[in-house]
Amino acid sequence: MATSIRLRRLGAIAAIAGGAYTIVRQPSFSSNDRGDKSTALDTFRRKIADPFAVVPPRNTQEAALIGSSLVNPLDILVVGGGATGCGVALDAATRGLRVGLVEREDFASGTSSRSTKLIHGGVRYLEKAVFNLDYGQLKLVFHALEERKQVIDNAPHLCRALPCMTPCFDWFDAIYYWAGLKMYDLVAGRHLLHLSRYYSAQESVELFPTLARNGKDKTLKGTVVYYDGQMNDSRLNVALACSAALAGAAVLNHAEVVSLLKDEGDGRIIGARIRNNLSGKEFDAYAKVVVNAAGPFCDSVRVLADKDAKPMICPSSGVHIVLPDYYSPDGMGLIVPKTKDGRVVFMLPWLGRTVAGTTDSNTSITMLPEPHENEIEFILDAISDYLNIKVRRTDVLSAWSGIRPLAIDPKANSTASISRDHVVTEDHPGLVTITGGKWTTYRSMAEDAVDVAIKSGKLNPANKCLTYNLQLVGADGWDPASFTVLAQQYVRMKRSHAGKVVPGAMDTAAAKHLSHAYGALAERVAAIAQNENLGKRLAHGYPFLEAEVAYCAREEYCESAVDFVARRCRLAFLDTDAAQRALPRIIEILAAEHKWDKSRQKQELHKGKEFLETFKSSKNAQFHDGKH
Repeated sequence: MATSIRLRRLGAIAAIAGGAYTIVRQPSFSSNDRGDKSTALDTFRRKIADPFAVVPPRNTQEAALIGSSLVNPLDILVVGGGATGCGVALDAATRGLRVGLVEREDFASGTSSRSTKLIHGGVRYLEKAVFNLDYGQLKLVFHALEERKQVIDNAPHLCRALPCMTPCFDWFDAIYYWAGLKMYDLVAGRHLLHLSRYYSAQESVELFPTLARNGKDKTLKGTVVYYDGQMNDSRLNVALACSAALAGAAVLNHAEVVSLLKDEGDGRIIGARIRNNLSGKEFDAYAKVVVNAAGPFCDSVRVLADKDAKPMICPSSGVHIVLPDYYSPDGMGLIVPKTKDGRVVFMLPWLGRTVAGTTDSNTSITMLPEPHENEIEFILDAISDYLNIKVRRTDVLSAWSGIRPLAIDPKANSTASISRDHVVTEDHPGLVTITGGKWTTYRSMAEDAVDVAIKSGKLNPANKCLTYNLQLVGADGWDPASFTVLAQQYVRMKRSHAGKVVPGAMDTAAAKHLSHAYGALAERVAAIAQNENLGKRLAHGYPFLEAEVAYCAREEYCESAVDFVARRCRLAFLDTDAAQRALPRIIEILAAEHKWDKSRQKQELHKGKEFLETFKSSKNAQFHDGKH
């Protein structure tokens, strides 16, 4: 029976693959094919790529929001500074609209910094499309694969193509995964990253030395390697926010919507009451349309417009752990599509360490979700079946939980299934909500939301969507060899414990890190390291420099120690204990930049430690070692 089902599945793949070529060959009409927009696109490209451009300071951005009024409102006010919200701000600003964005915490402080770090089309969705003969699912995969390529092209310094290995412990699996992943290549068409291929067991172990040859009572027959994208998610989000600011949007983090403003006549939403969470100051910002892009918290914004609003978020928790680099080679990931209990598990190299996951379970919505010990143990158990090394709980450097905002369309009937696609709705006049979807498709989600907002507010954009081929800040002129300029032309001037300034080499690790994190703007950071004696590393064994703290405070709206340690550099996610040791120096530099007094510095240290406690590294976790 099981064999016949498997054979039918192979037959389904072959049938769809046979017909897929016709679908792939259809021309792809992108948002850029709607008329001649080259002049506007070139203008915004120059603004964002200008090597001398600086983002407007925070007080200027706040003044732009305060300056809106009933008679002179913004076109669009975006609530939420995650990937989608910042994508909306960039899209709308490059259409010539007057845009503001507010974020309660920091850019990418929620789901957008706690992702799997993959930019993917959705291999599992393709499998479901085939077996359920669901053309709708298949179209989603087509679209996601196109967007995957654009995300990588628009921020090549923050994204890369990553080969992912799928182990096969019987010959049927080898044929099944090879056929399925060849179809994945076929569906990608001209947006293909690299072709998938089969490797023998010996070749596989050479490529992935920690891969077990024996597992699940079977012997490794070989592996199929395919390609998806990988990103530095929060830095990509910050690049979106800064690009939007350079394009003319007034973006403000640490600014919370406390209420929505309504027209006294028809009840339409006409703006929001906003509190600056750093100063405590409150002000009104008026807009023709408010776009709610608050991710898992979008229902709390909708309730401000209508206390009886039907919930549209079904939150799901995804837990990830970070392990030392020796768990996976730098250039190869491992993905197991179906473990013994039917879940997907993966190990991916990321920023010099290994990220493993994930779980998918119901959860409650909270500002700082924490991973449970049993979820960490599940991931360790799952990967141990496929590795030839001892998997230890003490190796966990960091563990975090993110909330996926799975969406239910409030206009659909009660039997509608929860969507992995995004939903755009205006269930209260003047308030457009965009939620659901995934990181990969943030750009097209933003485009859809702006289209609806334009219709809702009867706005008059100067041009249509430009973001399809619009590179983000730091991308223009960058190439993978750019780090050599930093290594050859800059030194790291470091202040010793005795107060003496000594020169140090801009070593390859530091140069590569700066190049990938800041792209074409990396020389600005290197110059600070050289000229302001901030060339010292923040943590032993990691390439993050003191100069980055100063740069991010000046150029990336970094307003707190947590902003830096979690979203500007990724130390909190890579090594919680190293992040805690680095906190005092980070606070010292930020205090000099932002003129903090001793009380504020003490508060920052307390908040930083409290934040890091939610990352269950082996040091701060309460556990019994047991199997691990």
